[in-house]
Amino acid sequence: MTELEYDYDIGIIGGGPAGATTAAYLRQAGISVAVFESAQFPREHVGESLVPATTPVLLETGVMPKVDAAGFPKKYGAAWTSAESRNISHNGFQNLTHDFRAAEVLFGERDQPGVDRDYTFHVDRGIFDKILLDHARSLGAEVFEQTRVLGVDFDAPNSTVLHTRNSEGTRDVRTRMVVDASGRQTMLGTKLKYKVSDPVFNQYAVHAWFKGLDRKALAVQEGQTEYIFIHFLPLSDTWVWQIPITDEITSIGVVTQKSRFQDWKDDREGFFWDCVASRPDLLDALKKSERVKPFKTEGDYSYAMTQVAGDSFVLIGDAARFVDPIFSSGVSVALNSARLASADIIEAFKAGDYSHERFSRFESTLRRAVSSWYEFITIYYRLNVLFTAFVQDPRYRLDVLKMLQGDVYDDEEPAALVAMREIVKAVENDPDHLWHRYLSDLSSPSAAASF
Repeated sequence: MTELEYDYDIGIIGGGPAGATTAAYLRQAGISVAVFESAQFPREHVGESLVPATTPVLLETGVMPKVDAAGFPKKYGAAWTSAESRNISHNGFQNLTHDFRAAEVLFGERDQPGVDRDYTFHVDRGIFDKILLDHARSLGAEVFEQTRVLGVDFDAPNSTVLHTRNSEGTRDVRTRMVVDASGRQTMLGTKLKYKVSDPVFNQYAVHAWFKGLDRKALAVQEGQTEYIFIHFLPLSDTWVWQIPITDEITSIGVVTQKSRFQDWKDDREGFFWDCVASRPDLLDALKKSERVKPFKTEGDYSYAMTQVAGDSFVLIGDAARFVDPIFSSGVSVALNSARLASADIIEAFKAGDYSHERFSRFESTLRRAVSSWYEFITIYYRLNVLFTAFVQDPRYRLDVLKMLQGDVYDDEEPAALVAMREIVKAVENDPDHLWHRYLSDLSSPSAAASF
């Protein structure tokens, strides 16, 4: 097969943050790329809050000046609030004493490799995602919007064939390999039967945008109004996100177990307000604001893939794995999985070899990072009093902050995660422990995520 028989070196399914970032990295390396996106950008998307681990990727791909110019609200930290009115201490156990009513972190408390600022952003994903895709296009990637990939043929020798369709008809596109960045559509993972339901999580979200919300009414301390807030609800495994989108607009979402929502028979609005009513302070603030977007739901938050790479393909971002939105890991995993996959793809291109073994570094690093996220999030749900204790304990605070920054791609297991695991086990095994009554219904992970 000659070089001319390839339409592009790499075909990318999906033009969201993962796909657009991969295209940018590959174009910087001189590799020809086609991006096939089923929607027309800008398009609405949930997941508006970034963590600092996105910053090095935005800098490396050269898109940061465009993100800066968009004027998104700056995110300096995160805070968690609870309806719990008492301090909870247990000086005889790990000497942990803290106030369960609130916890906060500032990203600038800890230096992070490759991060040149003490903030990240809250973003309107319609605008943010279009910036990333347009940037990939400006670097020479060919972007086909409103074009659906119907399937991928891996049987052709030394190539993959993407079967595409748009308003002009169908077209077969021949590439050296394919990157699945199709998000929760999980195109290849579904077609190749790699997708498996998560054994612990089955989360569901109902969310909308509100205008004129008094963020000061919900802030615990001065200067927190532009933070992302996670509001604990006195309901099992249920919480609320609060994310500034503009000076006037705030994204509010309720996340719970899907079984709880099913009891409402698809009454999104009724379910949302019933959950919020369990926190009167939050209910009062929201009732004084104006909802400016209809309620939307998000499902299939939690799934895994038994395999995320193979001969001539990789899965990245939400197409590979998603656990839960609690710590805003979605865009971070998307951008960093694109970074990791791109490094292996560039080496494969140089070698002219796209076999599965070529992507082992990407696969192992992503597996380790997402497994840390997975256990961290599961422990949070299992015993969130422990999370707030660790955030406020100087022995563990910076290590917890490291995970909250999204800095999970090195070889070391976070020390705080090891300690959390041991404490959860001790609390589970002691019905008389002061914290035993705070254990949720979700089971603590006994093993890593499925991939």
